[in-house]
Amino acid sequence: MYHRILVALSLEHGISERALETARALAAEEATIRAVHVIEPPNPAVRAYLDADLVAKARADAEARLRARVADAPGVEPVLLSGHSSRALTEYATDMGIDLIIVGSHRPGLSDYFLGTTAARVVRHAPCTVMVLR
Repeated sequence: MYHRILVALSLEHGISERALETARALAAEEATIRAVHVIEPPNPAVRAYLDADLVAKARADAEARLRARVADAPGVEPVLLSGHSSRALTEYATDMGIDLIIVGSHRPGLSDYFLGTTAARVVRHAPCTVMVLR
C-alpha cells in the first residue's frame, strides 16, 4: 500500500475518475492523494505579446477546473504546477516524497517514439513507482 500518491490529471482528458479509483484502491489507510495538473507556460516568443492579467486569468481558470474535477473526491488535494509536464511531475514527486505516481497514457503515435510521451518520460525519471493507465 502507498502513503503519498500523485495522480497526474490533464484537464483535457477524461481519465481522472478511473485514476482516482485506482489511487484509492492502492492507498494505505492514512494515505495522501494529490491530483496534479501541470500548466505549461507560454513560449517566450509568445509571452512577450500576452497581457499578464490574461496569463493570471488562465491559471485561475485552470485551478477552478481542477478543483471542480476533484470536488466529488473527498480527501483528494488538488495541486496546480507550472512547467514542463514530465519534469514538473517528477520534481514535485521528489520534493514531496511521493511513493506512487498514477499517470494516463494514450496509444503512442510516430512522434512519440522519437520524442516520448509525458507518461514515458515520467516512467524514465520518476523517483518512485509509476502506474500507467491506458
